[in-house]
Amino acid sequence: MNEQIDFLAIGDTVTDAFIKLRDDQSWIETDNPEHSKELVMRFGDKLPYEDVEVVAGVGNSANAAVSAHRLGLHAALLTNVGDDAFGKEQFDTLAAQGIDTRYIITHENMKSNYHYVLRRGAERTILVKHTLFPYTLPEFTLAPKAIYLSSLAENSREFHQEIAAYAANHPETKLVFQPGTFQISLGKEVLKNVYVQSYLFFCNKEEAQKILGSSSADIKELLSNLRALGPKIAVITDGPEGAYVDDGTTVWHGTMYPDPKAPVDRTGAGDSFASTFTAALLLGKTIPEALQWGPINSMSVVQYIGAQAGLLSREKLEEHLANAPADYIPKTL
Repeated sequence: MNEQIDFLAIGDTVTDAFIKLRDDQSWIETDNPEHSKELVMRFGDKLPYEDVEVVAGVGNSANAAVSAHRLGLHAALLTNVGDDAFGKEQFDTLAAQGIDTRYIITHENMKSNYHYVLRRGAERTILVKHTLFPYTLPEFTLAPKAIYLSSLAENSREFHQEIAAYAANHPETKLVFQPGTFQISLGKEVLKNVYVQSYLFFCNKEEAQKILGSSSADIKELLSNLRALGPKIAVITDGPEGAYVDDGTTVWHGTMYPDPKAPVDRTGAGDSFASTFTAALLLGKTIPEALQWGPINSMSVVQYIGAQAGLLSREKLEEHLANAPADYIPKTL
């Protein structure tokens, strides 16, 4: 298969078990000064739960690939799975979603990633464990138009440098970086080359502060300092306040798209925004147009359990855009 890939997502894939906790068996505490919220359950008991829903073939990069595919791009996923039943299910699920699976690698005698999502209302706490798969870039017959890099395990430091080197040697490939928890914890110096080679960079406000070692709440300052690390375009999301973009010339602010009803599950909202914004640019849209596309997919995703069920086709997304409120227009700051 020699067709050029529009959108190559790189990152770990997982099966998520969404466990809906009973309100009478768990509660939220807010009196710990080190954490804004804590999930509390009795220890040593057998606690009844309300429901469980298992979703295979997800994860930041898998979600992004499915998002890009539904919007009309040729999307592939570079990821690793074990030779267990979960790995086969992850592979089959992604293939059924229309993802180019040529770079999904199955490893003998290794366990696939399996996470537990503890749900209370629309919020969740996720118990995660990343299998330490061997990471390497394949030989590409044609350079991908874009590489979308997100969550990887703790043994991936050298792999990040390999990706940065590939981007440096292939300027025709746009590197998009949406760091996961481990990548943020590595710090900006360890991943300096990745930041320098990034065309697009995504994080939320709290992540930006952590990356920069800053307590500033000034979005324009945070954006400018992120761009100083190397990315051509920096994007910061700020929950209900919307999203902000800086391309070095202009700073834009886009609002959330109104929810049709209360969110069911917020898992994947950030992935859907970032991947949709990226796909919009790859499809020739402007930054303000991309700022309108992204929140629509996020709005849809949070109406469903899991990060992929609510991802929209381009046709459906454009229907929502046509019905958007009159003031749903990004503004410059």
